[in-house]
Amino acid sequence: MNVKTSLEMSKDISKPEKLITEHIGIWTSSIMAKSNSGRGSSKKYELYGISKLRELILELAVRGKLVPQDANDEHASVLLEKIAAEKAQLIKEKKIKKTKADSEVNEDEKLFELPNKWQWTRLNLITEINPRNTDVDDKTKASFVPMTLITTSYDGVHGSESRPWSEIKKGYTHFANGDIAIAKITPCFENSKAAIFRNLENGIGAGTTELHVARPFGEQIERNFLLLYFKSPNFLTMGQKLMTGSAGHKRVPRSFFESNPIPLPPLAEQKRIVAKVDELMLLCDQLEQQTEASIDAHATLVEVLLTTLTDSADADELAQNWARISEHFDILFTTEQSIEALKQTVLQLAVMGKLVPQNPDDEPASVLLEKLRKERSEWLQKMKEENPESKTMLKKLKKLSDASAPFEIPSTWKTAHLIDLCTYLVDCHNKTAPYVDSGIPIIRTSNIREREFCMTGMKYISEETYEHWSKRCPPEPEDIIFTREAPMGEAAIIPKGSVWCLGQRTMLIRPYHKYVSNQYLLLALTEPHLLERASEHAIGSTVKHLRVGDVEKLNIPLPPLAEQYRIVAKVNELMAICDQLKEKLQQSQETQVQLTDALIDRALG
Repeated sequence: MNVKTSLEMSKDISKPEKLITEHIGIWTSSIMAKSNSGRGSSKKYELYGISKLRELILELAVRGKLVPQDANDEHASVLLEKIAAEKAQLIKEKKIKKTKADSEVNEDEKLFELPNKWQWTRLNLITEINPRNTDVDDKTKASFVPMTLITTSYDGVHGSESRPWSEIKKGYTHFANGDIAIAKITPCFENSKAAIFRNLENGIGAGTTELHVARPFGEQIERNFLLLYFKSPNFLTMGQKLMTGSAGHKRVPRSFFESNPIPLPPLAEQKRIVAKVDELMLLCDQLEQQTEASIDAHATLVEVLLTTLTDSADADELAQNWARISEHFDILFTTEQSIEALKQTVLQLAVMGKLVPQNPDDEPASVLLEKLRKERSEWLQKMKEENPESKTMLKKLKKLSDASAPFEIPSTWKTAHLIDLCTYLVDCHNKTAPYVDSGIPIIRTSNIREREFCMTGMKYISEETYEHWSKRCPPEPEDIIFTREAPMGEAAIIPKGSVWCLGQRTMLIRPYHKYVSNQYLLLALTEPHLLERASEHAIGSTVKHLRVGDVEKLNIPLPPLAEQYRIVAKVNELMAICDQLKEKLQQSQETQVQLTDALIDRALG
């Protein structure tokens, strides 16, 4: 379905509520994948359509488009007169101080057209701003509410801790039962952290200083309606634009909170709106639960079917299982998670020897490994006077024990430690290089993702720094760079024609190219279970990382050389299919997002 079709379907819809209920399919199918950081992290998604539906409900509510108006309702102007009278009485009784209030809302400030009996007002005309709790005994128990206990829920629920008033009366924001508060600091404001304080101990409380608080005059205002406005998209957008302060510490000024125009319906309509929002938000909760359950069920189905691939006895059985699954690609691989799971399965099959059939005419990997070791030893002996790293490699190779297969592999394969497949395996400097504005790019862990180099945030070093940092082993095209930390287990091949330097927490892997395909080795280093096995030896209390020795001794399943190339070709072919599925999915997601946005525009238009 395209946007135009959806809009044509909506032409006969006269009520916004109908627009919500009759297009549930669009709201629930508009799903966006969240970006993930690092290989191995769980894929996450955002229910964009349902999230936007919640926002739409709030925006329709405060614009008078969610429930019908009642001709018998008392005009909001009368309501404002009652509030003004109540405020004046409180001032007369010296319960509140007289303050300079803003003028009434002029035409230029009105954000949208209101229903007939609604009225524009300002918060400081109908509430006391940032009140203080006075005449409270120090021993009185009160509720303490830190920002962590204020939720983003539309109904303003919050938690609290019991404290003596003497501990919290100074240096904190005061409030009482019935007060309404919004977070003023980023990102809490944008995330719509706000509360209506209820069930406070002895009716009073104090908490985080990052709040603006409003105390309505009397019971002429439905507090939940005010809260809905504070959480409406338009209010949040305007407040965000007016924030002041430095990055990370921006705050919404009090002037915006107390003076921003507020649409006020008759009291009876306020109550009807709140009831309708409760009803529709419950519907959103149900839609969210059903959608998540459907996504989880789909993920389980994909996992079970992909397991049949990894459980295949050989390439022939795999081909049969693959054929059955490929018939249903369009319904199986319809999410970012399922496509990523397919990619990980392909990598796993590749290093298990199940992706392509074995050829009995191929030279066994055991013979290949013997030739490699003999030639490399002779070469390192010749190079040890020119490059001290050659001496280090010789010493480490002599101490190697036999490598154990991580899982059952074909008879023509062999398992070897990573260092046993290399000419050099070198760690980087254990400190941060001095950067310059331009020069030789230095590859850091953040520049390697999903077997490719990411040029975003690239740093550079001078020729002099490069000479010093690359003294042990200058990186060359076709070398592999592997990350030990933040995140660990990412790898990529240096492309031809490039000069790069190793950054902190990376390692240089130079395969013995005559016998080991660097592209196959890259697959082996990034298949899902290798990182799981390596993580057992990771160290660090906060950020886990691999020791150099653990990287050197990674167990790599090694096929015959000809089969290495066949595996790489097959992986490339299947990854291209995955990329096509992903592109198709992204196009579908973009269409769903456009449909969602178009419906919102129509409802608010």
